[in-house]
Amino acid sequence: MNPQTLQTLLDAKADLAAICAHLDGISHEARLAETRALGRAAQRKLWNLAPTTGIDLTHFVPESTGARTAVRHFGRNTLPVPGPFRLFEKRFCRPENSAARLFGYNEGITRGVIGPGFFVAKPTAGNKLWEERGAIVVDYFEVPDTAVVEGWPRVIPNSQGLQRLVYFHTRDFMRRVSKHVSIGSAHKEEKPLDHYFTLVREA
Repeated sequence: MNPQTLQTLLDAKADLAAICAHLDGISHEARLAETRALGRAAQRKLWNLAPTTGIDLTHFVPESTGARTAVRHFGRNTLPVPGPFRLFEKRFCRPENSAARLFGYNEGITRGVIGPGFFVAKPTAGNKLWEERGAIVVDYFEVPDTAVVEGWPRVIPNSQGLQRLVYFHTRDFMRRVSKHVSIGSAHKEEKPLDHYFTLVREA
């Protein structure tokens, strides 16, 4: 019998509870391997299964994590680029004196060319259109306006350089899949792009 994987669960039309139990029961390395194996159609299925509620900022930076301390989330997107370029990290931190938002940027092999893609993550509560997409938005319309983690790249606006082509006027809406896994959907100027990405929080 073939071992059960996230892909086989999605193919079998398993519900989110079964998917969550599976992902919570395997190792960090296995979660990475299985989420990184999902193509666009599978990620779209996962996005549609995940609820629009049930995720908050502590999913990305646990309450026990100090301010200006990086938390890494390992991602795989569905953009039409060669495989290695689909792998990236979103790195989050809690700013000083604020629990209402997070700061972050994108790390990967393209950062030296495209740029860091800084963002502010915040709840969507109060914006009805956004709430229907997910409870947290990763907003590239904003960049950190106070200190970030020591050693992170210099904060620059997303209108600057080649990152304008990727991050400018973009928002990612986030849904919870399991304890460590979330899924995002990219929007440009409020228009869904039908591209998704999985994130796995570091163990």
